[in-house]
Amino acid sequence: MTEKSKSFPPASAGELKGRALRLLAGREFSRAELARRLAPHAASGAAIETLLAQLEAGKQLSDARFAEARARQLSRKFGAERVRRDLLAKGVAQDVAARLAADFSQGDLERAQAILARKYRTAATTRKERARRMRFLQSRGFSLDVIRNAIEGAASGESP
Repeated sequence: MTEKSKSFPPASAGELKGRALRLLAGREFSRAELARRLAPHAASGAAIETLLAQLEAGKQLSDARFAEARARQLSRKFGAERVRRDLLAKGVAQDVAARLAADFSQGDLERAQAILARKYRTAATTRKERARRMRFLQSRGFSLDVIRNAIEGAASGESP
């Protein structure tokens, strides 16, 4: 029997809260993500909503705090667009995700140049190699302007 197909007996309110607090002790969760993790263990959706409201009132659960921590973590490796998409996928409100992505987009060019320098030791010499690097940065969520500037900066020998 796989983990996803296991059927758990409904947990009491105390057990459900204990499970939620254990999860939150490990890392921050968004409201939607925590609800999804608790759903197999709860008797009803109303029990989950009540618990989540209690946790938010006690400041143990915060979408804003989760979004900031997640955006900070992702911004080390990814561009603003990728950060925004990830936050939306985790259930963060669209306006919060857009604001945080915009905040972290300030250093996109330097981050893109540093990522290129780590992955590729030499400048791109052929058009094919340049396109490969552009696709790589695009998959990391950088904007086209940032990608062009990072590739041109690497070609001209600028350091990040």
